[in-house]
Amino acid sequence: MKREQAVYLFIRYSILVALGFGLEFVYRIFTPLTIYPVYWILNSLYGAVLVDNDAIVIKGVFIELIPACIAGSAYYLLLILNLSTPMDIGKRLKNIVYLIFSFLLLNILRILAMIWIFFALYNYFNVTHRIVWYIGSTIMVVVIWFIGVYIFNIKEIPIYSDIKNIIKDIKKR
Repeated sequence: MKREQAVYLFIRYSILVALGFGLEFVYRIFTPLTIYPVYWILNSLYGAVLVDNDAIVIKGVFIELIPACIAGSAYYLLLILNLSTPMDIGKRLKNIVYLIFSFLLLNILRILAMIWIFFALYNYFNVTHRIVWYIGSTIMVVVIWFIGVYIFNIKEIPIYSDIKNIIKDIKKR
């Protein structure tokens, strides 16, 4: 492994560790990016009101978008997958943009769908919410990642490819 590649590897994993300790930073960025579009759409459809920048009132119903709704951990998982996969920086940046905006859009649509289910199909809300929470969110992250792998023609495997390259380099020496 060339010195430049080793430095790049170190930087990638250092960013991951730093983001892990600073997950609050991820939430600080994505909370308003999630809440405001949801509010704007609900306001235009139902005359919703934003309360304390994290809750929305629709037809007298108080809907709080808690950190689990923002799904900062899912963004972090997508960044882990991206940064732990060897690829050139141009492809990496395009993939990160794709991953973040795809998840943001789908997360906003997921929240809107759950609110619609709450009002239109109240009897099914709890079961639907649990299914989406436990299974749907994971599937959403996996599908976004694999679509990105396809779009950007990523041939490497997260973490495994880095370890394989390090072992190969050690054997050479």
